[in-house]
Amino acid sequence: MKYQNPVIRGMYPDPSMCRYKDKYYMVCSTFQYFPGVPVFESTDMINWKQIGHCLTRPSQIALHKVNSSGGVFAPTIRCHEGRFYMVTTNDTYHENFYVYTDDIYGEWSEPITVEQDGIDPSLFFEDGKTYFISNGTGANGLGCIQMCEIDIETGKKLTPSRELWQGTGGRFLESPHLYRFGEYYYLVEAEGGTEYGHMVNYARSKSIWGPYDPYPGNPVLTNRNLGGYLLQAAGHGDIVEDANGNWWFCHLAFRQIDKWLTFHHLGRETCIEPLQWQDDGWFTIGVNATAPLEVELPDSISFAPQQLSYEKTFETLSQKLDWIYLRTPEKENYRFEPDSLSLAGTAVTLDEADSPTCAFVRQTEFDLTLDCTVQPNGQEAGITFYIDELHHYEIVTQTAPDGKTCLFVRQTIGCVSHDFEKVTVAGDTASIHVVADAIQYHFYLSADGRQIHLGDAYTRYLSSEVAGGFTGVMIGLYAVNTASEKIWSRFSGLKISHQE
Repeated sequence: MKYQNPVIRGMYPDPSMCRYKDKYYMVCSTFQYFPGVPVFESTDMINWKQIGHCLTRPSQIALHKVNSSGGVFAPTIRCHEGRFYMVTTNDTYHENFYVYTDDIYGEWSEPITVEQDGIDPSLFFEDGKTYFISNGTGANGLGCIQMCEIDIETGKKLTPSRELWQGTGGRFLESPHLYRFGEYYYLVEAEGGTEYGHMVNYARSKSIWGPYDPYPGNPVLTNRNLGGYLLQAAGHGDIVEDANGNWWFCHLAFRQIDKWLTFHHLGRETCIEPLQWQDDGWFTIGVNATAPLEVELPDSISFAPQQLSYEKTFETLSQKLDWIYLRTPEKENYRFEPDSLSLAGTAVTLDEADSPTCAFVRQTEFDLTLDCTVQPNGQEAGITFYIDELHHYEIVTQTAPDGKTCLFVRQTIGCVSHDFEKVTVAGDTASIHVVADAIQYHFYLSADGRQIHLGDAYTRYLSSEVAGGFTGVMIGLYAVNTASEKIWSRFSGLKISHQE
């Protein structure tokens, strides 16, 4: 059987997974978005369904005016004695913490802080002890993987932090995970930066504190030398053995927009590769240590058909699972109905590192169409394609003085913002149509059975290569209002479609 990578598409980076009984659970980074850290469930490792978030309350995570690509960095999920733990970093505040739950479908605890520096924390449980692992800086000033023992009830350190390994010499040593398989402890990490040079390395030791001997074939997974290949930046991952004795490695990667155009704007996504054990106790990952877009598995491994086509509407999108917000949203400004969304704008705009009134879903494919009817009702309202406050595109609707509705395209790229020619339509609503491909967005007004072209915009200017940071493009419904009275804009008829 064959499947396509990524298996979780759009901005779902830094994946970590664990197994509990015959099911598998995965979490990913969310940075400045709220709620934080989505939780996915699978029965076959290929098809994943979101079931919740770990961080659903402002008391769990401080996001007020955090910088873009700050906030919640790489999480790790582990299950120990039936209790799930998610450990992560609020990078803006340099705080490592974990939360836990006894009900994977329910709420998670308040955070417990661990006084060890570094990012990308992980947990390892053995013989009644809990070990806390993160990257850090060694005694010689170089990057390293460090570890201490903690009290899992309080987060208190029981031992000093000790250096385990300095990696293979690549830059930005990160993503440490520790495992015990047979007689060896295995320490897996990523290096090279979460970009085109990303790679996975590992080492092993018969003692948990080392010394760790590196795998002779490192890097065990990388696409860094696959020039002209659409899937790049394979790295930062986690290992799980499934209930049938098969081994898997989940990891991040991204799809660039074209074979020879090195831009990516969907964010870093989640991929899955088979892991193969060798007779000497080392393992390999992927196909010749690379991550392909299409993976063929042995006939002994089966899974349900992979669903890549979709149609997202107000009726099919879950308010709890699919919609996310910037930083700390004012919930009273959002009214979800079964077939519509009403927004009360504030003076906060999409140009600020703050919490504008905007409900987002991730853009998960290059090729899609979007339709939506917007009733601004006296404030600015529209659709945005957004990666950060300095890089975003909108179709804007406004109420004209004569009661008609005008709309136009706005492009914000760095320090330049430009409004295109306005078009006015009779009535108090405007129907928006967007066609996206890997290279461009095409914006239209739907009126009288026609598509009136409003403008185009290049996807590359919303890419990480241009904007920087670690996120991807979000599709947002937004409203802005500078008046003191509360005004509600209404969005209806939303349909976002992708055909494989």
